[in-house]
Amino acid sequence: MNTRELINIEDKYGAHNYHPLDVILTRGEGIWVWDVEGKKYLDFLAAYSSVNQGHCHPRITKALTEQVQKLTITSRAFRNDQLAFLCKEVCELAGMEKMLPMNSGAEAVETAIKTVRKWGYTKKNVPLDKAEIITCAGNFHGRTTTIVGFSTDELYKKYFGPYPDGFVTVPFGDAAALEAAITDNTVAFMVEPIQAEGGVIIPPEGYLKQARDICTKHNVLLVFDEIQTGLGRCGKKFACQHENVQPDIFIMGKALSGGFYPVSAVVSSEEILGVFTPGEHGSTFAGNPLACAIAREAIRVLQEEKLIENSEKLGAYFSEKLRTIKSRHIKEVRARGLLIGVELHKAAGGARRFCEALMKEGLLCKETHEDTIRFAPPLVITRDEIDWAFERIEKILTTLN
Repeated sequence: MNTRELINIEDKYGAHNYHPLDVILTRGEGIWVWDVEGKKYLDFLAAYSSVNQGHCHPRITKALTEQVQKLTITSRAFRNDQLAFLCKEVCELAGMEKMLPMNSGAEAVETAIKTVRKWGYTKKNVPLDKAEIITCAGNFHGRTTTIVGFSTDELYKKYFGPYPDGFVTVPFGDAAALEAAITDNTVAFMVEPIQAEGGVIIPPEGYLKQARDICTKHNVLLVFDEIQTGLGRCGKKFACQHENVQPDIFIMGKALSGGFYPVSAVVSSEEILGVFTPGEHGSTFAGNPLACAIAREAIRVLQEEKLIENSEKLGAYFSEKLRTIKSRHIKEVRARGLLIGVELHKAAGGARRFCEALMKEGLLCKETHEDTIRFAPPLVITRDEIDWAFERIEKILTTLN
């Protein structure tokens, strides 16, 4: 079937909760994907950073294939021979002591919320059901009913209330506002080191370090949501390492599986994750042997193929090239590693039309928050491939009226 026929079927039978570009992809390899008509595109979104290792990486494919023929799931009713190794390897990666595996990123965020609340009640002696978590304006932590309740974007939250109490919002990047919002009932500050979905918003230099100091001073847990910014995307293992800051809790997902399977994790200390007792939290699929085998290889690929270093080096190269574009549409280029946002002026008429034009040139990217084009290719990209993409980006940004 052709593109239009497949779009018509999806539009008829699928819920319209996304607004995708009108391309029907059927195959992927590395940084490249192909549509049902055989046209080749450079994937400059990397499935929102899920495929940092590139599409269908052969090593992860092999790990999946081998494991799927042996054992896929046991549930946590029993132990399996992959989970112990994954817990150890993720803890070593993050410099932490304990890992709690989950599936989706939103599940991991919900897990972190439960974790810090119980820690607050059992370790900090916050009165029961009075715990407060501070979050930032412009945040994106997922789309469960709890999470959208503390979103500041009406698109995500309108019509889905009532929302649970216990969340306080402060401006992103404002350390003084963070400290002013802390009360005796504050148990955690949960923040993205860079607001990727919010438009690749990078906080002021030193903000993460200030947040660390403030949280330590007030006995508040610092939680970094690194679901999209972690695992090499920003040129470090985790984006917070640009300021050499260690949180109390890491939330991971997306590239933790190389795009093969939903795998997420909450990673912390013995004291913090030790608050859980059997039966208080879990998931049927979390920590299954197939997921663990995939994630273990995905981590090895990132490290052994030096994809984190590639992100740092080529991210700097690409962002500097983008800053040379002479276009009346460009307001600002923001970048950390290979997470890059090109914000356009309001007069440009929105970022989507530029993404649609780039699609016709063979480059797939996506707008975020109306006026920003996000560029986030798989970390296996080469300098020559960036040059190929840049020619098309410069052409569209300078010729589209």
